[in-house]
Amino acid sequence: MSVSRRTFLAGLGGLGSVAVLSACGSNSDSSSSASPSAAFSGKGPIAFAMGKDTTGTLQQVLDGWNKDHPDEKVTLTELPESADDQRAAMIRNFQTKSDAYAVVGMDPIWVAEFASQQWVTALPADTDTSLLLKSSVDAATYFKKLYGVPFSTNGQLLFYRKDLLDAAGVAVPTTWEQMWAAWDKVKNTPAAKGMSAYSGQLAKYEGLTVNFTSAVLSAGGKVFDEAGKPTVNSAQAKAGLEAIVNGFSTGAIPKEALTYKEEESRQAFQEGKLMFLANWPYVYSKAAATDGSSKVAGKFGVAPLPGIGSNPGMTVLGGLVLGVSAFAKYKATALEFAKYMATEKVQKAWALAASQAPVVSSLYDDAEIIKAYPYTEQLKKALDSAGTRPKVHNYGDVTQAIQNAVYPALSGTPAVDAALQGLQTKLEALAS
Repeated sequence: MSVSRRTFLAGLGGLGSVAVLSACGSNSDSSSSASPSAAFSGKGPIAFAMGKDTTGTLQQVLDGWNKDHPDEKVTLTELPESADDQRAAMIRNFQTKSDAYAVVGMDPIWVAEFASQQWVTALPADTDTSLLLKSSVDAATYFKKLYGVPFSTNGQLLFYRKDLLDAAGVAVPTTWEQMWAAWDKVKNTPAAKGMSAYSGQLAKYEGLTVNFTSAVLSAGGKVFDEAGKPTVNSAQAKAGLEAIVNGFSTGAIPKEALTYKEEESRQAFQEGKLMFLANWPYVYSKAAATDGSSKVAGKFGVAPLPGIGSNPGMTVLGGLVLGVSAFAKYKATALEFAKYMATEKVQKAWALAASQAPVVSSLYDDAEIIKAYPYTEQLKKALDSAGTRPKVHNYGDVTQAIQNAVYPALSGTPAVDAALQGLQTKLEALAS
């Protein structure tokens, strides 16, 4: 749903005095030392670095802050659209101990790396996050310390062909077993001709790590435990990977899914080639389009991801966390600005204008947001139980190891046990 510029700006009115996070840094106007140990002191103009704003509306949010803080204006520094390029730019900045970026927009998977390198500063211990989604706070936490303010969140959902389930008299599945059983009842009907049962994002890229991690969580397991030790040789991890592998071996998941990223899988569902799809909420508006681009408009529904066995389904979080650079000159301003971005009014306006999932819990009951995004209730359920990808300082190496081990196993070689034991050995070496 598009929101007019006037509506969006009206939603931002009077935000300067609104606060969700109550902890404050020092009110000192003196600049802090550009070192990781500096306290949250110093007020003045700052730069906010994040990926390219493809919505075209972020500057309006910043204008709301700048109007009320003329001596602490925020300048947007847009980094490349590619997440890898954003991370590389931030690391270059940190390694030179530059104060050019005061606030950085971090993918949740960067939090552990940036925190362990002391590139972002842990927020004050009394920071109040009680109004925010617990899962979004967890994504910004590393070894029980909060290293940023959640700004947006995201979770995958199960898109399903409601028309086919209704015709077969089948309920929406809550487990993978029920999903395959539903497919068995539908696959031989004329309406299912040319269709497959399910897909996620199973090409060899970051999406495969997301889908594998989600399957492990949905089987009651973890890729790494709370102490940071890999646990992919567990029975639960085996059950998670087997769920995907069995889908390929029975033909329920099409071989083409080995090439599917977000867009390819979305297009397959939208073209009527899949009965079930795990993907991010952005799919909803595209699949619901009535301009002829979607063959499933009016025919699909949305639910939380299915579980495996008796375990509830769990999505892996996406989103954005606002961290304060350890080398920022004006940390007090940086912290207050990050908190401002998590205020209810900013979050609502940003959600409506940019189709981003808010981190303020109460907004999932907001009538205007529910009307704009009918999947809001299901997304909230998914986010309430969401997990994270491994919180490790060398995430790039870890995700590569996961992809190298899991991708071949999807075709049956090596077997699941061998693939996971090899992955366990690799991850143990990376964790040492």
